Amino acid sequence: MSQLEDLKNFIDSMQPDFEKFYTRGQNAAGTRLRKGLQELRKKAQEFRNEIQQERINRKAAKSS
Repeated sequence: MSQLEDLKNFIDSMQPDFEKFYTRGQNAAGTRLRKGLQELRKKAQEFRNEIQQERINRKAAKSS
């Protein structure tokens, strides 16, 4: 569950830049948001890989 919490916290940490970009029009905040979203994508991919590996491990344990 810590992976899910990490993703939630990471998304929450981007909120100030989201507000700065969309409500105040600060372009630098948009750059930080794009960088954050790229990092989020990497974290999500790692999480997906862990899930897939767990599924494989469960399937192998079940068949043996």
